[in-house]
Amino acid sequence: MKLGVYGRKFNNSVLPYVQQVFDCLVEWEVEVLIYSDFYDFLKDKLFLPKAFKSFNSHKDLVGNVDVMISLGGDGTMLDTVTLVRDSGIPMIGINFGRLGFLASINKEGIKTAIDSLIHKKFTLDTRSLLKVESQPGLFGDLNFALNDFTILKRDTSAMILIHCFLNGEFLNSYWADGLIVATPTGSTAYSLSCGGPIIFPRSGNFVITPISPHNLNVRPVILSDENELTFEIEGRSSKYLVSCDSRTEVIDANFRLHLKRANFDINLVRLNNETYLSTLRNKLLWGIDTRNY
Repeated sequence: MKLGVYGRKFNNSVLPYVQQVFDCLVEWEVEVLIYSDFYDFLKDKLFLPKAFKSFNSHKDLVGNVDVMISLGGDGTMLDTVTLVRDSGIPMIGINFGRLGFLASINKEGIKTAIDSLIHKKFTLDTRSLLKVESQPGLFGDLNFALNDFTILKRDTSAMILIHCFLNGEFLNSYWADGLIVATPTGSTAYSLSCGGPIIFPRSGNFVITPISPHNLNVRPVILSDENELTFEIEGRSSKYLVSCDSRTEVIDANFRLHLKRANFDINLVRLNNETYLSTLRNKLLWGIDTRNY
């Protein structure tokens, strides 16, 4: 098996866990490709008993990697998506961050997770993405999002007005601090913190969640992901922020934004001892109150 490894710079507190990852990989004698910038960072931090191959971009992965391992939190997983793109390469995240919905493997489960990968004791959990189009274009060839697409006011100025159209028909005008369009994967992220619902993967939906709307009767709306959305923005400020996952750009009111489901999916590795429900219960602490039992 050929494994790719991606990560960001980290503090010394997680060094023992990162060392354990590479100790396991060496023990199983698998072929490993490490993201070049991350590899340079690791060389002075870890004991690496052998030299590993490295890669620089998504072009180096196709045909050379069977599974991508992301070392970090959910943000690192979203970075990994920009490398995997439409290649279909499965991804698994080992969580060195905080909550970790996407990077669902805890530090204590590293050895078990890698053993399961080597012995192919896993299934693939397919996740849909969003794609944004505009004129002029935004985000280059990274105009897709696994979690969410957001429109935000740029500063502490007054709220902005976002006109939303569904398949060309006027839906609503949102007077708010911003607007989130989230996939089922992203429904447990920013959207959830703004009052949006949890949507199960492969539901075929996305959700529009307003951020601090002025009108209290404006609520999140769940739509089929076969629909296309169009947004126009106005407000007192001349500049606004839009983001695809962790990537952000500044736009003005002349932009007309089109949003739809991307034409490819992402494959997340789901180990045989975990399910989406178990992840929800563990991360959201459901059932922790023993009075429920």
